[in-house]
Parts: sequence; C-alpha cells; structure tokens
Amino acid sequence: MHDLGIIIVNWNTCDYLERCLQTVFASEGDFSYQVVVVDNASSDGSPNMVGEKFPQVRLIVLDENLGYPKGNNIGLRELGYRGAGDVDADAPRFALLLNPDTEVPPDALYRMVQFMDSRPDIGVAGPKLLLKDGSLDKACRRGFPTPMVSIYHFSGLAKLFPNNERFGRYNMTFADPDEELEIDSVVGAYMQIRKEAIEKVGLLDEIFFMYAEDIDWCYRIKEAGWKVWYYAPVTVHHIKRAASRQSAKAQFEFWRASLIFYRKHFRKTTPFFLHILIMMALLVKGGSGLWQEIRQPSVTPIKA
Repeated sequence: MHDLGIIIVNWNTCDYLERCLQTVFASEGDFSYQVVVVDNASSDGSPNMVGEKFPQVRLIVLDENLGYPKGNNIGLRELGYRGAGDVDADAPRFALLLNPDTEVPPDALYRMVQFMDSRPDIGVAGPKLLLKDGSLDKACRRGFPTPMVSIYHFSGLAKLFPNNERFGRYNMTFADPDEELEIDSVVGAYMQIRKEAIEKVGLLDEIFFMYAEDIDWCYRIKEAGWKVWYYAPVTVHHIKRAASRQSAKAQFEFWRASLIFYRKHFRKTTPFFLHILIMMALLVKGGSGLWQEIRQPSVTPIKA
C-alpha cells in the first residue's frame, strides 16, 4: 500500500505539467507514492511528453475534455477509490488532487503526509499556496459560500473589512497566512484527502464541470465528521488558472457551479426573498447562458 496517490488532471498545460512532475519526482522523505495523470484530450502534446519523460506515471488519455471532477474521479478509480463503501484495501492511505500548474518543494509531500498522520481527525488538508508574485492564493483557505458569506464577498464588504471575521469569512482574510487553522475548504490545486473519508462520502460530484467541486467535497466530508485544515508550515507554488484561462467556458462554469452548490446545500434553508435576490445576482453575473440552468436545474449525479 502506498502512502500517497497523486492525481493530476491535465488540459493543454504541457510545459507546466512537465515542471510539476519534475518537482513531484524530486520529492524527499520516507514515504511511498504513485502518480496518475489523466489527460483531458489535450492538443499540445502533453500525453507524448508524459509517456517519453515520465514512464513511471500511470497515464490515462481521454478522447474528450470531461472536466475537472470527472477527470479526477477516473484517476481516483485507477488508484482503487471507486466510491462510498467501495475502496480497495491496498488503495493509498491518502489521495492528492494536484494541479499541473503547481510546483512542490522536495519535502512538501512528505510533510503533508506526516501532518495528516499526526491528526486522524482531519479528513482533508492543504498547504499554503503562493502565486508567482509571492502573494497568497486566497483560494487555499476558504469558508463555505453560504448566502450571507457570498453577499459579503461579492458586495465588496470583504474587501472593505478584510480583518473582520464575519465579512472576511470566504477567503479567511482575517487570519495570518502563516497561521494554521481549521477551515471549511481547501482548493483542488492541492487537496489531500484521507482514504477513510473517501470511503465514507464517495467521490467528487460530476454535475460540476469545473469550480466548486472541491468545496462540495469538503462540505460532504465535514458533514461526515472530519475536519478540514489549512497547514501553513508547508508551502506549494501555484500558477493560477494556467489551463482554465484558455477556456471560454470558464466564466460561465464558475457561476453555474455557484448556482449548483447553492441549490444543493442552502436552497432549502434560505428565505424566499433572499433566494430571489441570489437568483437575480447569479443571472446578472452568469448572463443569459445561466437562464436555462435556472429554469431547468441539472440533477446531481454523484458518482460514488
């Protein structure tokens, strides 16, 4: 049994992916790991590069871009995580979703495994993520986008009062970036999940195409009794949106994901007047393309 199973979903980020894999295989420490790369029908030669330069990688090449959660679920199944109550005994003790536009320092993976081994109450953990300019990737420690948290965030109150625990909840801007703390969600760029948590709640929800699937998974894992933790002592570098910036679907999918997440977790407890306000805001942000999703909601097909 390996300690860590790493899944990297790639779409047209060949150079970033090569650098990411170089840093992964330069990892140091007394632990074992295996790597699965799921390529979402790239046209930039990514699969050839992986096959030629990293033959130790399990490479899965898809015929079409199935999106982030489906791609990761394919990788998870390859490692023996098939869904709730269906995990191989020899599946890695931890699964790691890792973006191809990340670079991990030599001791990062080992230290994250050590940390989660020391805290069996933690189901999901993520490190401090730093952007190219050295600033914090705020998505690496988040609060759940409840209706009120979303209002504070998108109305600008979070920027006006970043040190306020109520208004700054979404990106935890009230907390020191060097402070490790319990949070609601890490980001899928580096998301390390305990085997037992996956066995309990299942895989990523494939109704999402990209965005919010990581928050949704953290929500379900917290609901099942585990903690989600931001582990600041470990730093990983993240080149933000290296793949999604190429996609014309990205902006739409962000607001579609926001709508799905809201409906799935908060609609039933949201007062009608606030629900109408949220729908209007999403329609303004998401544009006319979101109207069909609002009128005829997708049915959530959790593949678990």
